[in-house]
Amino acid sequence: MKLTLSYKLFALFFMAAFLFNGCKQKSKIEVPSIFSDNLVLQQNTDVTMWGKATPGTTVNAKGDWGETASTEAGKDSLWQLNLPTSKAGGPYKLILSTADSTIQINNVMLGEVWLASGQSNMEMPLTGWPPNDTILNSAATIAESENPDIRMFTVSRNMAAEPMSDVSGFWAIASPQTSGRFSATAYHFAKKINKELDIPVGIIHSSWGGTPIESWISNKTLASSKDFEDITKNLKNLAPEIKAYDQWLGKLQHVSILSSEEKPNPFENLDLFDDYCSAPETSTQDWPVMFLPTTFEQSDIGEFDGAAWFRKEIMIPESWEDKDLILSLGPIDDMDVAYFNGKKIGGTEVAGFWQKVRYYTVPASEVKAGPASLAVKVIDTQGGGGIYGDSEQLKIYPEGNKNQSIDLKGKWHYKVVAQITGDQLYLFNPETNVYDTRPELSMALNSHTPTVLYNAMIAPLTSFTIKGSIWYQGETNVGRASQYIELMDLLISDWRKQFNNPEMPFYFVQLAPWNYDNIEGRSSAWLREAQRRSMEITNAGMAVTLDIGNVDNIHPANKEDVGKRLALWALAKNYEKKDLVYSGPFPQKTEQSNGKIVISFSHAENGLKLKSGVKNQFEIAGKDGNFVPAKVKINGNTIEVYSPKVSQPANVRYGFKNGAEASLFNKSGLPAPSFSTEEEINQ
Repeated sequence: MKLTLSYKLFALFFMAAFLFNGCKQKSKIEVPSIFSDNLVLQQNTDVTMWGKATPGTTVNAKGDWGETASTEAGKDSLWQLNLPTSKAGGPYKLILSTADSTIQINNVMLGEVWLASGQSNMEMPLTGWPPNDTILNSAATIAESENPDIRMFTVSRNMAAEPMSDVSGFWAIASPQTSGRFSATAYHFAKKINKELDIPVGIIHSSWGGTPIESWISNKTLASSKDFEDITKNLKNLAPEIKAYDQWLGKLQHVSILSSEEKPNPFENLDLFDDYCSAPETSTQDWPVMFLPTTFEQSDIGEFDGAAWFRKEIMIPESWEDKDLILSLGPIDDMDVAYFNGKKIGGTEVAGFWQKVRYYTVPASEVKAGPASLAVKVIDTQGGGGIYGDSEQLKIYPEGNKNQSIDLKGKWHYKVVAQITGDQLYLFNPETNVYDTRPELSMALNSHTPTVLYNAMIAPLTSFTIKGSIWYQGETNVGRASQYIELMDLLISDWRKQFNNPEMPFYFVQLAPWNYDNIEGRSSAWLREAQRRSMEITNAGMAVTLDIGNVDNIHPANKEDVGKRLALWALAKNYEKKDLVYSGPFPQKTEQSNGKIVISFSHAENGLKLKSGVKNQFEIAGKDGNFVPAKVKINGNTIEVYSPKVSQPANVRYGFKNGAEASLFNKSGLPAPSFSTEEEINQ
């Protein structure tokens, strides 16, 4: 059958059009991880949304609460738009689209959005970190937590030399299956707000235990402090080195260490070249040497979060043969697995046991006279890590007979096999010595490095529209109280500028008492005083925890009252709950009169009270600065402080020791903060 010319031309045209359209690239649209299912958006405002798309592409946003917005992607592929929101409610669908690409975000709520940040007392989850760091009423709180109106986006730990564009994390709805991993303080804050206002509450939780405040401030802002001029300049110069290192790291095999419902403990049974590194036949002759006990940070490894294997060869006496042995390794930070002659004999593969002394039993059936190989896999997830206890704790001995022990302190061979970066564990194959080929860095980054947590865990969020921030941090800055006042001011002003929210509420927690190695010392009292004086910052508020601390544990169990007290500030100041008593009494005015110091208090309209049975917490001093115990008399919302030993008093201190105990409250039961009337902070 012959085809006419016109038909042939039509067929060729059709095929060309088909091929052209088939090869044409779709206008890809991308959004940051925070714009995902179960999202909470700030109600009654214009929320900012952003992402990437093919340059020149029109990007549309539509919320099925009845609002739309559109914009065009720039030459750099970036786009940003402002989408109006309505009053609290949901669930809704949010659709982002181009002409040929769509992203649908489901189960979106409109409500109140707060950022929660700080160090371990903010990071501490509702499950706690047992056995030592537990949460009061944890099991009941989690069991009763089903509430689709409370949601939390937990930012994965990460650090960077320059600001990043995205974080890792996801929105989770409060339920018995999920809320155990929520920040306990932030959850109780959200729960109180939700209960009082009956609207959805979304928390963006971004914190990292053991970190100083300067890590959370942008480079540009921190550079204005003389104390940090040099380090901020060095970090700018370091950026190209970090980029090269990250590119090298990205080519390696890696595994996710994000916890989930399916895998709540991603480190459990995690194979990190276990067979190879634990095998007695694997030569350790070329492995470097570390003298234990010590931490990674005090060794040649330096600042490091990840995993390393330790190996040591010993000789088993004939008298030990066929007897159970006890391998004592002391405490290990954070997790470990131990092997004897290539056989696993025990391990601690859950977080929170970094202070627990490890004792593992070597079965008698494995014990033969002659050479034996010990291998220990150590995983450090944050801060200091390693086999770090007392030297006398490192030993192996027949069960029930410590006097015949073999001393294990001293020389061990080790091999670094993995590094934690963000929510990924990057693997270094020990058989090919990959770790030794890493690019050199002129300065190692760690979670204490100034600005690096801001860059990785705050900067990617700053375009997101939030109501305010809550902050629980300070323990790591104890000993630098006078500097902390400046840094608090820099942090708050920085975040307000970066979030484009000049009046953003910022509510923080005054540190709870803890011994800090000296219960009578004053190092943390001065830090608490620095926090109290930060109350002079506009739209800042402080929740006092002097009455709910634990001098024996830096992680006090009562996070419910911490969250509620932060929420009281927000409810009174931002949600027009004017009848709430939202603060304990604060010293407001000081006068000297007839050999006494008279202090007037705000937030004490109904009067003050002293808690009976508490050791006197007041001290008074003359101009010589010699403080002595003081007597106290309450008169309405004022107190008179005096001592027969001080005829001309100059200053008063209250609760001014590391191990202080709250004794001064208002009639609503909220505690006063520790304080000093001294003009200068002496630290």
